[in-house]
Amino acid sequence: MHFKKKLLFAAALALAFLPARAALAAPQDELKSVLDRLNAAAQSFHSTSADVEFDDITTDPIYDKDVFKGVVYYDRKGAAFRMGVHFNQHNRKPSTKAYTFVGGVLKLHETGSDQITTVEKAGKFESYVLLGFGASGADLEAKWEIKLIGWETIAGEKTAELELVAKDPEVRKNLPKVTVWINPDRAVSLKQVFTLSATSSKTCLYSNFNLNGPLPAGAFDFVAETRAGKSGK
Repeated sequence: MHFKKKLLFAAALALAFLPARAALAAPQDELKSVLDRLNAAAQSFHSTSADVEFDDITTDPIYDKDVFKGVVYYDRKGAAFRMGVHFNQHNRKPSTKAYTFVGGVLKLHETGSDQITTVEKAGKFESYVLLGFGASGADLEAKWEIKLIGWETIAGEKTAELELVAKDPEVRKNLPKVTVWINPDRAVSLKQVFTLSATSSKTCLYSNFNLNGPLPAGAFDFVAETRAGKSGK
């Protein structure tokens, strides 16, 4: 009789854990589906432009929010990737700040100055720059530990919320975590949150995408754009 009670208890315990095991397996299957969809979407991604808002937020010693608005451009041709960001507003005031990433070189133009800052060795950060814009599921898996948090509708688009932790320990020192809200069928992010520290983060919001449409001639030449007064158009 004692043996039968033990057997019944073991069976009940096994049954109790079956739903838990299924629940644990489901998110992994769902994540694989998201990455597979990104793999497919990345093949047809060539370029995009979008309105962008970058919010730099610090909470210590006091709360501060620095807001930039403008237009971002991306294009990919095979392994070659380019990005241009042209700001037209900084904290509700006009801005001509811009930066480009072309051929692994990052260049920054500051508002009110003709000075250009160049970072020649930025190529190693390319996979982090293109995050969520034409990046395939395989691209993400190569650089990040990925967790599917859930799904959220943003501006009418169903997005997968992914938590990303860089595999490179040097990157994790300055960027402990990134959260992206990505449309896996278009391979574009609508929102990104870069956690820089416990008190500092950058939120990037994207809208009004023009996927695979023509890009302006000055999209990746911020000097021409800013001097011509076209930034953000």
